[in-house]
Amino acid sequence: MRTSSLWRLTRLTLRRDRKGALLSAFGVAVGVGALVFFVGLGLGVGQVVRERVFPVDANLLEVVPPPVSLGGLLGGGKLDAATVQRLSALDGVARVYRKMNVRVPAATRYDGAFFGAHIRMGLEVLAVGVDPGLLEQDVVVGKFEDKGPGQPIPGVAATRLLEIYNKTFAPARNLPRLSAALLAGFTFPVDFNRSFIAATSGGPVIPTQVKLVGLSDRAPLAGVAIPLDTAIRLNQQTGQDAATFTGVTLVARDPAKIPALMAQVKEMGLSLDDTERRMSENAGLAVVLTTSALALLSVLICLLAAVNIAHALFSSVRARAKELGVLRAVGATRRDVQALILTEASVIGLFGGAVGTLGAVLISLGMDALSSRVLPPFPFKPDTFFRFPWPVWVGGLSLGLLASFGGALFPSRKAAATDPARTLAG
Repeated sequence: MRTSSLWRLTRLTLRRDRKGALLSAFGVAVGVGALVFFVGLGLGVGQVVRERVFPVDANLLEVVPPPVSLGGLLGGGKLDAATVQRLSALDGVARVYRKMNVRVPAATRYDGAFFGAHIRMGLEVLAVGVDPGLLEQDVVVGKFEDKGPGQPIPGVAATRLLEIYNKTFAPARNLPRLSAALLAGFTFPVDFNRSFIAATSGGPVIPTQVKLVGLSDRAPLAGVAIPLDTAIRLNQQTGQDAATFTGVTLVARDPAKIPALMAQVKEMGLSLDDTERRMSENAGLAVVLTTSALALLSVLICLLAAVNIAHALFSSVRARAKELGVLRAVGATRRDVQALILTEASVIGLFGGAVGTLGAVLISLGMDALSSRVLPPFPFKPDTFFRFPWPVWVGGLSLGLLASFGGALFPSRKAAATDPARTLAG
């Protein structure tokens, strides 16, 4: 049977039983639409978690000294210059960036104009010195380098900190919302070796100013990053350890090298700070598990739709027994009859899959519009909670086709086995 004839017969059959075809397509659309909706939701929320809530660079590895180790007691396990040199020589390491906390507390007392408002507040400040190369791509004002005593210290704050400020802190205190461009160049006073709550070292208090030169995902969330040379100088001035580092960031040449590097670092008696990575993985796993459970429910709906299609086609084959017998009598082969039934089911499945996929996307747009009006602003609230890459569209269509095709297999075999002589003889 030619393709044009097959398609003509398919259209005539579906048009004649339009109600049954639409009901079967509706079942497929519900299952496919639910699956596409939940998969899109999982992909969208997962992307927000990975890129905004817990941004993790796959090439970075954070090395820290061990909390307690025999190596540390015997002079090993320290992050000194010699250890950093050994880390930089590890196979697969492209670059090494050192970190050193300012080992005395710091506090800021701000009383003045703040972007059109007036604020008076005091905060504890955690200052972490880092090699300039780690953050230089995020610096937008001046240079990220130590300018010496008496000069403002360049600082880089966490991008996520600005998000939290804009969505929670600013609305609660009626303060202006800020952007990265507005914050660039903002200067505030900081007193090192002073604290509102913690004990100080007893050394001199070092009053200075910190000038924000940029925002970065690599800056500490609970503090501000300053040049490493500045942190060393401040530790020396306050009589603190200025020779060992509190962390080292390894940049791998290839993310695939990370597991091997982790093993080598542990063999050196050092530890890994993978808190952000583990939190990102745990949050991502929770999203995947929830999405998988809902997707399984959607697949079950598709299976029920396939059973419904099989039932409808069995009834159709019985009702069309004489029609199929005539087709066989005028020269149609068993394969032609089977192809006719499978084509009818495929059209129903593709139509249902397309309607379900498009419906899921339209519902997601409605949900995004509703959430923008109903949900209050909160940190890391995305513009959309959904993501529909092209494989999701193709998967929706394929699932609809697969469900209908699977449901039509047995009815098509029964139709192909029709004996034209017996059928026409009654």
